[in-house]
Amino acid sequence: MSKQLERIGLVAGTTMVSRVLGLIRDMLTAAVFGTTALASAFYTAFTLPNLFRRLLGEGALTAAFVPTLNEELERRQRAGAFELVSQVASWLLVATLAVVAVSMLVLGSGWWEGGAAALGAAPETIARWRLGAELAVWLFPYMVFVCLAAAFSAALQTLERFLEPALSPIWLNLAMIAALVGGTWGGWAADGDTRIRLLCGGVLVGGFFQMAVPAVALVREGWRPRLDLRRSEQMRAIVGLMGPTVLGSAVYLINMALLRLVGLSLNDAAVSLLNLATRLMELPIGVFAVAVSTVVFPLISRQAAQGDWSAFAASYRRGMRLILAVNIPAAVGLALLAEPIIRLLFQRGAFDAADTGAMVPVLAVFAAGLPFFSFVNLVLRAFYARKDTRTPVRAALLSFAVNLGLGLLLMGPLSTVGLALASNLAIVAQAWYLQARLARGDPALAFHHLWRDLLKIAAGVVAMAVVVWGTRTVFTLMLQASWWCDVVVLAAGIPLGIAVYGATLWGLRIEGRDELPGLADRFMVRLGLRRG
Repeated sequence: MSKQLERIGLVAGTTMVSRVLGLIRDMLTAAVFGTTALASAFYTAFTLPNLFRRLLGEGALTAAFVPTLNEELERRQRAGAFELVSQVASWLLVATLAVVAVSMLVLGSGWWEGGAAALGAAPETIARWRLGAELAVWLFPYMVFVCLAAAFSAALQTLERFLEPALSPIWLNLAMIAALVGGTWGGWAADGDTRIRLLCGGVLVGGFFQMAVPAVALVREGWRPRLDLRRSEQMRAIVGLMGPTVLGSAVYLINMALLRLVGLSLNDAAVSLLNLATRLMELPIGVFAVAVSTVVFPLISRQAAQGDWSAFAASYRRGMRLILAVNIPAAVGLALLAEPIIRLLFQRGAFDAADTGAMVPVLAVFAAGLPFFSFVNLVLRAFYARKDTRTPVRAALLSFAVNLGLGLLLMGPLSTVGLALASNLAIVAQAWYLQARLARGDPALAFHHLWRDLLKIAAGVVAMAVVVWGTRTVFTLMLQASWWCDVVVLAAGIPLGIAVYGATLWGLRIEGRDELPGLADRFMVRLGLRRG
């Protein structure tokens, strides 16, 4: 467990750097483009290759590739594993190139405009869709790089090498930041249209490095890349396992694409507000929930392959406890501090006070769904480790129906907030369905094993919320609403809230607390602050 926690700490720390850079990237994007139609079109266009990445790369491929690669490591050691990596990378390259070519052709042709007009779409809506399609043509090649990066990263994680995969998003963020700074303040671009296309170029450069860095790390581990399009027994097994997951991911793809189009048709700002709020919500998910899932997934996959279901259940419960202990207080803190966070991070340049006011309720709604997003992140991996890819498909269909149905129902009376609320309720339904099916298969995985921990977490969250709310109220009365007030509220409220929450959990003796001092000691040694 201690080694597992150390790996989680490594991935979480590296991911924190990536998320901070991602936040800087979003701050610059908001300052340059605000919540204009240009920004919303870019976010929508960038969604498309990212969703195909989940379809062909991270989700479906990882779910099928990691368990099969673990089995190959057990059976034929690294030689067999590297042969399988070459086969997967070769077929993935062919598939993604085909998807990119077709998508660019379809989006660039503009054939859909006549149908949209016939269905009654307003001219301004068609103009926003057209702009999004033009930018998507620029961005779709990113999918090739990031899908291969997902395969290489999954192979490295199976080999228990976690640093390079965790570093992967950093290259994208750095390239996009360089494009934004150079285009706006470096004189590389004179107008908004040129700057947004320069930003698309930054995405492609960053995507290349996302692929290249883990590929080089694999080569150093002994892999020798080669084109291998044989349909081996292992490759057929991966494709067979991917089938249901691809279907589930396709449902998610269609769901997200339609909701982005709904948001793009709603008004100029909707997609931008949803994207920025999602990015803030993803900070705790990416820093800890994904870190836990990344480390736990190869472990439970190995335990499932060995048939050690008792250890499987213990690892799953441990990972879920860690996820809930971090993301429930993060959700409450994010909701309580939504306004000063948004004002401090984004309210500058083209992003004004009206945009802040519109984004606050959207972020508060998303924050309420944060624990459920994190929950689903791990429970899906439990199904994948057991090679059950059909149940996640049914969960995706349920989520799709709830999200799209409620989105169309609520967008009229609640505008952008309605789309955020629909997304949350969909993930709640998905979390409930998945956990119920998981517990039905193995009672040791039931959620009731975590109720005692959840009550302790709730007690800590209440204490934290009182402190955070009190700190914000006192400093707002003393300093009035200002940039300086926001800095003081966040600088004082967040550490105080964390300290009170941590002290409460420690006092209540939440399970796993005794391992934390040893983990802290090892980090001190690795940083050179203490002798080992």
